[in-house]
Amino acid sequence: MSATILTEDLAVRFARIALGHVTREYPNKPDHVLAGPEDARTPRELHPVFFGSYDWHSCVHSYWMLARLLRRYPSSEAADDIRALFDAQFVAEKIAAECSYLAAPTARGFKRPYGWGWLLKLAAELALLENTNWRERMAPLAEIFAQRFRDFLPLATYPVRVGTHFNTAFGLRMAADYAAVTQDDAFGALLRDTALRWYGADQDCPAWGEPSGDDFQSSALIEAECMRRLLAPGDFLPWFDRFLPRLELREPATLFRPATVTDRTDGKLTHLDGLNLSRAWCWRSLAGTLPAADARRPILQDAARRHLNAGLPHIAGDYMGEHWLASFAVLAIDAEG
Repeated sequence: MSATILTEDLAVRFARIALGHVTREYPNKPDHVLAGPEDARTPRELHPVFFGSYDWHSCVHSYWMLARLLRRYPSSEAADDIRALFDAQFVAEKIAAECSYLAAPTARGFKRPYGWGWLLKLAAELALLENTNWRERMAPLAEIFAQRFRDFLPLATYPVRVGTHFNTAFGLRMAADYAAVTQDDAFGALLRDTALRWYGADQDCPAWGEPSGDDFQSSALIEAECMRRLLAPGDFLPWFDRFLPRLELREPATLFRPATVTDRTDGKLTHLDGLNLSRAWCWRSLAGTLPAADARRPILQDAARRHLNAGLPHIAGDYMGEHWLASFAVLAIDAEG
């Protein structure tokens, strides 16, 4: 089967899904600490930019997807709607309110590291668009999250290897794109040095805990993708050989089997659709790093296709998946970097 590509029709389909929920305030699952009765506020009051899409982080990465689709197809039938949304939402006073929220002591760990990485990924994408107003207005918020990485990483003795929002390899991987676009070499070095400290000695990964029942990331594959992004090819490939040494045998076998979803109205169970899509992204990126003659390359490409085919039909339907899955589909289909 040929690889799925991001056509204009598919981009419009994904854009319409996100445009339908990024400003949908309810239902909403806030990640919010109440220090007093004055903190009991609506999602829109707390987060005037990212109040939709069921939760803050899903709203952020849905905006990232819209920015990516706008860059890829600036004349599509959804493009003007995306521009109008950005003009309405990416304004100084709303961004300032998002920044103000983060100043509260109770927000120190807000969305760490998943939301941190996605916000920086959004800022990196905005920097690639022709309209400079959006990226300039987003810059203060992005810098807060970049600084949170700078402050937190030296304190983090251990990585977090789960398959959910707390996975630290995912945070580093997404932040790397921001460091590259902003040409912040010191930040990039911090990300790389942290990845080496956490993961550099890992070898013969068994992937024995995959998948857990609510994973939407592969702890093994996102670690490999993190190292691929942060290391030079000459350093990455020997590490990758040690980390997953039996890929030619399609082992660990669990990484090659798409996950089964039994109830897409259950928000945790539908995470497994996201696992299939995020695995497809990682497999595709890792395959692209291997030399053309490498026997593992077609094996990884086939794994990417099978996981994408398992997840792509289910990005819309029930809101538990619809509010976030399209972003991971775009990662899997149109990954860069």
